[in-house]
Amino acid sequence: MSRSKERSAGASATGRRLQTVGLFVTLLVVAVLVGSLAAGLVRGRGDAPPGAAGSHGVTEAAARSGERVRVEVLNASGVAGLAARGRTLLRDRGFDVVYVGNASGYGPDTSLVLDRVGRVELARAVADEMAIHRVYARPDSNLHVDVTVVLGKDWQAMNHSAEVEQ
Repeated sequence: MSRSKERSAGASATGRRLQTVGLFVTLLVVAVLVGSLAAGLVRGRGDAPPGAAGSHGVTEAAARSGERVRVEVLNASGVAGLAARGRTLLRDRGFDVVYVGNASGYGPDTSLVLDRVGRVELARAVADEMAIHRVYARPDSNLHVDVTVVLGKDWQAMNHSAEVEQ
């Protein structure tokens, strides 16, 4: 083979490599753009439900990051179904209620909200939604929740008065 044919064959092979690399880079860029779009759409589903006021529901910081605020609702009042009503209210406002049950070791008259992960702003957001004034930091990593709500008879009374007004 002459030198000019060798050069032309080498240039042709180099051109094919450059084409392959260019195609690979283009596909990579398209994949990143599609992935970003999909991630943005998925994150948007974690926002407050349609029709919820901007001041209600999950804290702004949690909503922006797509973070789920995990809440347990406990009934200390002895009034049947109170925790289930609390669950419904919180879920309607964008919180992820992962457990509902009865509380022991708490007074039956007074409602409170406990911060379980060292992020009191999450507990305050839950307390604000439920019109509960007592918020305490009681971290407990064994619970696998961010916030614990303990409902007493005072919340049951407030809940009934709100239902009558509507």
